[in-house]
Amino acid sequence: MNYLHPSLNYWLSRFLASDPGRKRLHQAGKATLSLMSSVFSVLIILAITNGPELTPAIMGGIAGMMGILVVNDETTALKKGTTLLLSLSAVGGLTTGSLLAWNAFLVSSLMIAVIFSAFYFSKYGSRYFSLGMIGFITIYFASFLQLPVKQFLWFYMAIAIGISFAYLYNFIIFKGTAQLLKRSIYSFHRQANLTFQLLIELLEDESINEHRSRRLSINVKILRDYAGHVSSDLNTHDIKELWPGLSNAQVKLYVFDTAMLVATLTDSLAQLKRDEALEVRGLRTLLIRVIASLQKADVLAVNYDERNLTEAQLATDELRSKINELFKEQGEPEGRLYLLRRIESIAHHVTHAALSIQRVKNEESPDLFENPVEEELVEKNDEEKIKELEPTTKKAFQALVAGSISIVVGYGISPIQPYWVVLTSFIVLLGTQSVGRIYLKGLQRSIGTVIGAVIGFFFANLVSGHSEIEVILLFAVVFFAFYLLTVSYMMMSLFITMLIAFMYDLLLGGISFSLLSARVVDTIAGAGIALLVSSFLFPTKTRDKVYETFTAYLEELENYLIPYIRSFTETTDIKALAEQAFVLDEKLQGILDEAEPIMQHPGTRRHSELPKWVTIFTAMNYYADHLVASSYQKNIGFPKQVQAVFPVLEKKLTHNLATVTQRLKGETASNELFSLKKEREQIERGAPLEHQHYIDLVHHVYYIWRINQSLLLLGNKLGAKDKKEKD
Repeated sequence: MNYLHPSLNYWLSRFLASDPGRKRLHQAGKATLSLMSSVFSVLIILAITNGPELTPAIMGGIAGMMGILVVNDETTALKKGTTLLLSLSAVGGLTTGSLLAWNAFLVSSLMIAVIFSAFYFSKYGSRYFSLGMIGFITIYFASFLQLPVKQFLWFYMAIAIGISFAYLYNFIIFKGTAQLLKRSIYSFHRQANLTFQLLIELLEDESINEHRSRRLSINVKILRDYAGHVSSDLNTHDIKELWPGLSNAQVKLYVFDTAMLVATLTDSLAQLKRDEALEVRGLRTLLIRVIASLQKADVLAVNYDERNLTEAQLATDELRSKINELFKEQGEPEGRLYLLRRIESIAHHVTHAALSIQRVKNEESPDLFENPVEEELVEKNDEEKIKELEPTTKKAFQALVAGSISIVVGYGISPIQPYWVVLTSFIVLLGTQSVGRIYLKGLQRSIGTVIGAVIGFFFANLVSGHSEIEVILLFAVVFFAFYLLTVSYMMMSLFITMLIAFMYDLLLGGISFSLLSARVVDTIAGAGIALLVSSFLFPTKTRDKVYETFTAYLEELENYLIPYIRSFTETTDIKALAEQAFVLDEKLQGILDEAEPIMQHPGTRRHSELPKWVTIFTAMNYYADHLVASSYQKNIGFPKQVQAVFPVLEKKLTHNLATVTQRLKGETASNELFSLKKEREQIERGAPLEHQHYIDLVHHVYYIWRINQSLLLLGNKLGAKDKKEKD
């Protein structure tokens, strides 16, 4: 992993590693190019044929942009079909919106019907929601502009051009290829190299630098996110398109182990440094050598130097020998030796996986790793799902009521433009389930709109009358709006409001502060209505949604832990569980997302146990990741008395997981939980420390015990008690 630019400063390196796979750039760039191509193409045609001035070009641009952004089907074939169907929905929305523009009641009813249908029918596929979105937007603009019937053909042509460009950029010119995966892997490497450099600096500095420690922790989290991006891309693209000999499972394992090595080094080195344990027999120098050699071993680079990985392997083997010597000398090992053992174990896995990848790349031999067998998902509690309304149905009725109220409020605020309130309530309800998430999204949109209105009004007045400059700025704000969409919803809202300011100035020949401030009031009103309705009609309380993510995590944790425990007595490739480790990371991120409204609200947080609960789940995830990351892919025969403990361990852990899950759901459950202290002691007594792999066994059972300790904490908070067992 070569440190690509050692002469450049930290922030330049950080910039090079950002946007893994350049996904945001890819999506925002396509949307902007489609918008620009559509607008300019329609403008050229209008100029040649003496057509209407500007409005068809704007409609074509909207179609081209939305053709990129709103299509979210699972397969490419479905995406192509949806993109083509968007033209029909847009034509229908434009036609009906224009024909009904004379009657506000009819337009309002049509908008509400489209919103309701978009949410309701989305349970049959995301296509229906995409069609509803573009239908709603075209109805809005058609009723706002009150298009004459004689110009319909011009707008139909503009929509066809816009959708054609969206199809062209999405599926022909910038189609999703394995090159996206390649860029994602390279971004992961850059971020890993950057973090390795910070670790080397941490080791070289004899004192503890708090600023560097904080920066290192941030970079570790970013690297874990990048590992998730690579895993997601590997689910979409086959690595064989880039390197025919490799398998997706092989690369996933390498990425997982590398991310875990960095996380382990960060925690362990900090602890070793505090304990002043790095000066033992040159450990500091040896650890720097291991990290530096891994940093240079850019495994998937085109110009790969095999000597780098050879050096990494030699350094790791030397570290292992030194640790084994220390274990033999000390008898009962100290905690710091286990920290070093953890580092060596994961470093060994990284070098082993990297060597395997290079061997396959160079020889183009058959896969060394088989893809994990995917088990069929069994639907649970089908009867309960039938009785309860589906989330899409709930959302549809919420949108129906919120839309109706928004129309009335919109007319009260601005009789000429009453539909912006509807649009805002529709967007705030989009993609949110809990009341807390709706509140947070509405707040971010309101703040972004206020700031965007001020900035947009200033720039729109500054360049008013210079349409060429306004068009350039319009394209620029579109790009930044969608580039920052997944980074900051508030920033996206800011740029969208600036976009509205430029469009109003172009369409109306000027913009007043009162006009733009009315949009701000509309936005705040729409967000408030969405929050109010979601709080009283089929409300999903934030606490309930967080508990739902808790139970989903525990269910996935059980699917992860039980095969792992059985691997001690059965022949199992535990490294195949790396895929499930990524799923656990996603589940944990779901917990953090749903808990965000409470965690960010100081008043609520002060009276809530939620931060402690989130910390417990974060700790569980940390130990669960280490189970696979530091496990050897070897079948070691353990003594019979040790093997007999694992079925009991599995049974008790399954009981604890089920008990905590049932209590989170509010179901009747056992009042007792097992501590696993007895089983841990039995395994430790039966695993002689003089053998390296028995040391590993003790270490891994420790992780299982720590996960169970987290379950005990959760169970105690939910009213369960630790079962008193006889020795």
